[in-house]
Amino acid sequence: MHSDRNPQAEQMGDASMVRNLGFQATAIWPQEQPLFARYHLAGAIRIVDVGCGTGEISRRLAALYPEAQVIGLDILESNLTIARRDSAALAARIDYRLGDAFALALADNSVDLLVCRHVSQAVPDFALVLAEFTRVLRPGGWLHLLSEDYGMIHLPADRFDPDRFWNQHAVAYLASIGCDGRIGRHSPALLANAGYQHIAADYLVIDTLRVARPTLAGVFRAWRDGYAGVLAEASGRSARAVIADMDSMIAAIETPPNYALWQVPVISGQKPGA
Repeated sequence: MHSDRNPQAEQMGDASMVRNLGFQATAIWPQEQPLFARYHLAGAIRIVDVGCGTGEISRRLAALYPEAQVIGLDILESNLTIARRDSAALAARIDYRLGDAFALALADNSVDLLVCRHVSQAVPDFALVLAEFTRVLRPGGWLHLLSEDYGMIHLPADRFDPDRFWNQHAVAYLASIGCDGRIGRHSPALLANAGYQHIAADYLVIDTLRVARPTLAGVFRAWRDGYAGVLAEASGRSARAVIADMDSMIAAIETPPNYALWQVPVISGQKPGA
């Protein structure tokens, strides 16, 4: 992928992101897994996991579809090295490849299920990526898209306003590099414009009642460690001030009975023509 299409390469390659992939999978997958039943897929299907990272979800997909062949694509060889190591027992069914979401090295109409998680907010011109997804999906194939939205993070507010923080820092930073920090709410329209049918939007409730506090805090701590510098630059504040704000959010998550919520949009649709 060209560097201008991967403006978060440094952050994505940071050790904090490897930790975050594990925390996110632990937090999200229990609520996400039941959504796959709606696709009514079984047997020797072909699944592609775009932006597979360290293979956390590729392995779960292989377990969910025991006869499927899974291709895990990522732009970072360092992630794929970890994925191959941790997926050794599934090597016959998971093929990890270096890949560019803007130019998938896959044939037209060749994929039954395309899964893309935590990627849409990280790339500019996501409509171009979506066109590639549509090209490789077979008629009747399904797209499963987890699109983050940084206006859907809610924490206790008093003198510190976390809603303002995410809008003035994360959304502003992503806009500065050509990405959409609210793409979760924009994704259903993107799928509709691309011609998908049976579009659904589900909001996973990743909160301190359903997810262990250390797990949810681990997500925020990884965000802090990987992104504090660029969030400070985008907002015109010092990194120290940004870290202090993020530390206050982490402390709120870790301290009962405080309530914290991260709503995670999952958008799905079927390519017409089955």
